[in-house]
Amino acid sequence: VEAAWQDWWEAKGYYSCDPEAAKGRPDDEKFVMVIPPPNVTGSLHLGHALTAAVEDTLTRWHRMKGHATLYVPGTDHAGIATQSVVEKMLMKESGQNRHDLGREKFVEKVWEWKKEYGNRITTQLRSLGSSVDWSRERFTMDDMCS
Repeated sequence: VEAAWQDWWEAKGYYSCDPEAAKGRPDDEKFVMVIPPPNVTGSLHLGHALTAAVEDTLTRWHRMKGHATLYVPGTDHAGIATQSVVEKMLMKESGQNRHDLGREKFVEKVWEWKKEYGNRITTQLRSLGSSVDWSRERFTMDDMCS
């Protein structure tokens, strides 16, 4: 049921938090949670789903109390794991390794891979119905974060 409503709730802005409105609130009427970022290379497992359910429950509870509430999503670049995944893909597809490509070309391949496969986790979180503010989604290698 949640998944059927997810796009509508996001479009209506029900998961966002107005920073100006939050400024005038006392501290005990503000709630912010950042998802501990899962690695971009993986998929959510049962432990992630349980954690997301508990975090989302707390977030929704604060919203229902009328608090200024922000639940922030993101993923971690998982440098070594991502490098390994992309290197295996390169070897399988072209018989090359990162040294054959050189640093710049390899980094381009990593970003291409992230663009194609990196949204797997956020898609899964959306399917769970997590009420995060997707407009504030971050990746640890974004210009803002790195």
